[in-house]
Amino acid sequence: MAHVLSGFMSMTDRLRFFFGPATRLDADTPVIHRHDDFEQASEEDLSHFVVETDSTGHHYAVRREDLEREG
Repeated sequence: MAHVLSGFMSMTDRLRFFFGPATRLDADTPVIHRHDDFEQASEEDLSHFVVETDSTGHHYAVRREDLEREG
């Protein structure tokens, strides 16, 4: 196991040399997420679904139109 860990650490050291050190930002600063056109289109597509949870805790998506027909 120690060999695997040392190999992993060696690999991350090489990646750090290539990409630079990890950025450490203030944890209290809110993340600013800007939506592009692709994300807005995805949100529009997903807005037609509702996430349901069954009695065993499994999650699945149901079309809103199907819920309205059953309802």
